[in-house]
Formats: sequence, C-alpha cells, structure tokens
Amino acid sequence: MERDPLRDFLELTYDKLEEMNLEQKRLRMERADVGAIEETRRRYLADEKRIKAVTVCFSDLEGRMHMLDYDKKFLLASAGNLTFDGSSIRGFSELNESDLRLTIDWPAFYWLPSDVFGAGKVLVFGSVHARDGGPYSADFRARLRALTDELHAKDGTVLYAAPEIEGFLFRGNDAERMYYETGKFEFISTGGYYHSLPKDPLRGFIDAAAEVQRALGLGNEKDHPEVAPSQFEMNFGFADAVITADHINLYKLTCRQVAHNTGLTASFLPKPVAGINGNGMHINMSLNRRGKNLFYDKNGDDGLSKEGWDFVERILANASDICLVLNSSVNAYRRLDPNFEAPNQIKASAINRGAMIRIPMGNEVSARIEVRSVSPDANPYLLLYTLLRTGLEGPLPVADESEAKRPRTRFLPGNIYDALRLFKSSRFVAEILGEEIQGKYAELKQSGADRCPKELGQYVKRGEVMFHHEVTNQALWASF
Repeated sequence: MERDPLRDFLELTYDKLEEMNLEQKRLRMERADVGAIEETRRRYLADEKRIKAVTVCFSDLEGRMHMLDYDKKFLLASAGNLTFDGSSIRGFSELNESDLRLTIDWPAFYWLPSDVFGAGKVLVFGSVHARDGGPYSADFRARLRALTDELHAKDGTVLYAAPEIEGFLFRGNDAERMYYETGKFEFISTGGYYHSLPKDPLRGFIDAAAEVQRALGLGNEKDHPEVAPSQFEMNFGFADAVITADHINLYKLTCRQVAHNTGLTASFLPKPVAGINGNGMHINMSLNRRGKNLFYDKNGDDGLSKEGWDFVERILANASDICLVLNSSVNAYRRLDPNFEAPNQIKASAINRGAMIRIPMGNEVSARIEVRSVSPDANPYLLLYTLLRTGLEGPLPVADESEAKRPRTRFLPGNIYDALRLFKSSRFVAEILGEEIQGKYAELKQSGADRCPKELGQYVKRGEVMFHHEVTNQALWASF
C-alpha cells in the first residue's frame, strides 16, 4: 500500500495483530493485575505516535454494539470523565437523566486490521456508569464481569463459554434496511452444508472474515457453509464468559463489515427466509475450578457430573421464564420450528438435536453442555449472565409424586407474546435481573412486538425485519 507522506498511521500485519491480541487475551484469561495493564496500555498509547484514535465500545440492553471514537490524547487526559447521552440509547436513561459515564476496561484492548477498521485505530471495551459514578443496572457487560469476578474470588470458579454463531450472506449492501422496499432477500450461494467451490462468493466471504477474526485473537477453530443457502458458521475457541461475549460482538461486527466491503450483507436475523433453516447461536458452557472441569464425571450420565446435571436441570426448570432472553425478537420464534432442526423441546439429550440442551461427548477437558435454543440476536452479556445465575441459583423442578404418570414433553413458548407474559410474571427473573430491568427489557420487547404482525403465518413479514432490534434505525422506527 502506497503511503501518504502527510500521514503515518499504525498499520500492522495480520500475523503481528494475532500475536499481540492473543497475548492480551492470555492476560485477561489469567486475570493479570488490572492496574498494571492500565499503566502498560496508557504508556503504549502515549508512546505510539501512529495511533490517532481509540474506539470505545459498549452494548445497550438489547445487545446492540455502540462505538465512540475518542482522540487518543483526549482519552488519555480524560479517561476518568467520559460521558455520553444515554437518552439516545434505547433502554437506557430518560431525557431528564440523560448523562451517563464510560470507564475503560483496559484489559479488553484490541489492535485492529487497518484494511477493515481504518489505519491508526485501536479498540477497547468500556463499562457504563450512572451520574453518581455507580454501576449502571442496564449495562450487562459490567454485571456479567462483576458476577464472574465474584465467583472467581470466592473459590476460583470460572465459567467458560464458546458460541456457534450462524448467519446468512445476502446480495447488496444494507439488505435488511432495504427489506421494506424489496420484501425479499437474495442468496449469493446455494452450495449447501459443508460445500462450496473454493472461489464461491460465500467461501470467499468466510475466508476473509475468518482472517480478520484470527487477527483479533478470537482463536478460530473451524468455519464452513451451513445447511441453508448462503448460510455460514465460523467457530472460535472457549474463553472466560466476558471475553466470549466480547468476541460474539466482534464476530458479528467483522462479518458485517467484511460483507459490506464487497457489496453484500451479513445478517444475523434468526429466520430471515421461511422454508429453510434459521440462524442459531449454540452456547457451549462449562464450569472450571482451579483447573478442574466441574462438569466432567466419567461415571456420570452421558459423562456429566452431578453438578453439571444440576446446572442443566435448573436451566430446564426455568426455561420458559428466561426464554425471552434467549430468543429476544418476534423473528426468533419463527426459528423455533421442529421441522427445521430447531431445539424447542425443554429437555436435555446427548443425541436429540431437537432438545433445548445437548450433552456433547467430552472428556475431562471438553465436557460441557450446549444450550441450542439461543438465537444470534440475543444480548451476549445478558444471555451469559442469565444462564450462569439460572444454572447456579435457579429453583430445581419439583418431583412428580406420581411415578406411574408418563412424563410429557414441554416446549418453549411459540411466540414472543407468550414469552413476554412468562418473563414479566417470573419472580425468579425479577430476582436475578431486578424488577426495574425486568420491566424495562419487557417494555422494549413489547414495543417491537406491537409493531409486527401478531400471527407468524407462512411468510416473513416486513415488520419482523424492519423492527428487529439489530437493524432498526431511528428514521424507520418513527415512520410507521
């Protein structure tokens, strides 16, 4: 690339980026001293003259990723007093209490590929605070971080998680936002599961996006076309829950940007096209304590320990109450169709992929549970926070005294209205989220649902796409 003699901004090779980002990931996984990391990062920013701006990220209550670019010198001088208008963020503060604060999570620091994010930039995640400086209750990244820090400080327990995130690749930029005009999505490939030609547009997109994710230190494992036309999946390794949630947001961000650069759209709508498989986000989880996998027992049912089965049973017992967190949009309930491999049965199984939770084959390292009913539009921080607290604290099911009675299969709610009703009436949800957040989250979901057709029917409706929380923009929201 020819350099502009007037500008000399940081541009690192992908190999160097991967090396640096994996090192910062290692420090986070080992819970290195935060103060020492902050000092190192500040010194690096001050000394590295080729960095012009720092992108600070946070997520709202629904899971959208917001980004603010701060001039590097301003950030270093004002990191203790960064404010933003919370009233412009759906689900955050009201107009009369709009100012919110950001603090920098210095260990969550990423060097960026310049051909995707622009030269001379680095990225860091932040935490949201209220006007009084206390934690902001709607910031579930901060709440998940506090919860996992508390567990680790207590007895060394760590929640490890790894997602399997599916998406679609459609022709044209902003295909979701243009849906109100076109009423359809156009596939760019019809290759099928595990199959596409080496130079197929879908394969080219997967290769390019995987390169970016590898450079960001996500720890890629495998990638491939999925079952549906133009559908893809790229898997990355397990990590501490907060790191994994950060990586989910970075995964979706890089997929969207790489697609946009080639005139395409990467979509994480759960079911953008009727009649084919939808997008899921399977969450693999295990608890580890001082190097020991608490979910493994070679003599346990399906190789899972009693602690692991208790974790599963608590999630199953409260599955209907927390379903709105796992499936947070009108469109997500269209995906929960058993005719398309959707896991809508409230049960656990080692072999039945229609079960909400699968118990994969594992050993002392890999033993885990796989929560399959999650859609990719879920807020990853709220999701992992809810699953962790439910698995550890949720009330266990009450045993049926009639042993002769044949157990019946229970199913997840079939639409967002039933999910809303169960969520709003749940005492357990109020306990783990707080009544204010329970009400605020339900209000957001109700608002989106009310702008969409109540009955799903056979065709994806425009409202499901246009008022989906990941693609809605302010102008469209106000136009209908």
